[in-house]
Amino acid sequence: MKTRLERCNLSTSQYEKNVSKSFPLYYFYINLLLILPSHSVPDSQAVTSLPINFKSMAVNSFMKIFLPKSKVFYDLFEKVSSNVALMGTKLKHVVEEPDFDKRAALISQLEDLEHDNDELTHRVFTELGRNFITPFDREDIHYLASALDDIADYIYASAKKINFYRVNPNDSGLQKLADMIEQSALQVKIAVGELRNMKNMRQMTEALVKINSIENQADDIFDMSIERLFATEADAKEVIKKREIYQAMEIVTDKCEDASNVIESIIIKYA
Repeated sequence: MKTRLERCNLSTSQYEKNVSKSFPLYYFYINLLLILPSHSVPDSQAVTSLPINFKSMAVNSFMKIFLPKSKVFYDLFEKVSSNVALMGTKLKHVVEEPDFDKRAALISQLEDLEHDNDELTHRVFTELGRNFITPFDREDIHYLASALDDIADYIYASAKKINFYRVNPNDSGLQKLADMIEQSALQVKIAVGELRNMKNMRQMTEALVKINSIENQADDIFDMSIERLFATEADAKEVIKKREIYQAMEIVTDKCEDASNVIESIIIKYA
């Protein structure tokens, strides 16, 4: 697909090239007019006669005030998504572990990861306030950070409730939902990791489609688990406990889909 310049004729193309070359110099000169005292403002001939290297250095120094110093948002999001994927794996280990004390050790690791993600999310919001220019919309950065934080919160809450209520995790509903969470969290990590360059669009879109599919499967598993729970469990307290855990685990897949929707919005705007 041809660019706009390639579609223009030769004269128009040359004109635009000349304008694009001269614009930074005029931009620099205008800002000098604004910030320098009137007696020290250089005339246009003096500015245009400056050495080329000096002109470039001056413009670059001025623009660096507004440009982000590093791609810190990508680094932070990649760390958060890696933690989320690891938490999904550890949650699966929790529901597969029959020993209460060993489960408690795994849940403690999940708590540490959740706290780490809280700190990273706070750093995202701090950097959002510091940076004048962001790699994509500020609202999308905020929404994505919040969605990823919610995933971590609900994964930890699901694991915590299993031991808190002393529920036997040897339950097909819990294990299937944990498997869905692990898969969905991994796809979130893949999609977030591709945001930095947005070159492998096929891998990104495949990850987003999988997240949506997994969320639909988790809904079905939740419904069937609740149906089976009310049909087979006579103890009302056990019904309440397991139903609450099912809900927390199903919400994890909803939050993964929320993150997926934000990433899809970013792709539409910037890809």
